[in-house]
Amino acid sequence: MATPHAFRHDPAIIRYYHAHLYYEDAAGLAEARRVAAAAAERFALRVGRFHERPVGPHPLWSCQLSFAAEQFGEVVPWLALNRGDLDVFVHVGTDDDRFDHTQGVIWLGRSHALDLSLFDDAR
Repeated sequence: MATPHAFRHDPAIIRYYHAHLYYEDAAGLAEARRVAAAAAERFALRVGRFHERPVGPHPLWSCQLSFAAEQFGEVVPWLALNRGDLDVFVHVGTDDDRFDHTQGVIWLGRSHALDLSLFDDAR
């Protein structure tokens, strides 16, 4: 019989989710705009700026979609089926940025290495 495992976190600490649409060029930017607009029409979420350079820990151009934790079961499956050729980085929002970007993550499409160095001072 397995030894009981003490879990560190209660899912109630997840306050929100971010889904980052990744793209690398003008064609990808157009696709990200299309996906973001369709998601915003379908769900109560916030569409961030469309960056045309890597920002923060993100290695590619990106746009952030922000949504409530309660919407995860609707938004993420929709993105999985409607992301086109975009890679999507989904992460929890717990106010622990390093944890959120390393442990509380899901990739739709290919995964990419993040630049985690900006979280070094947060430890």
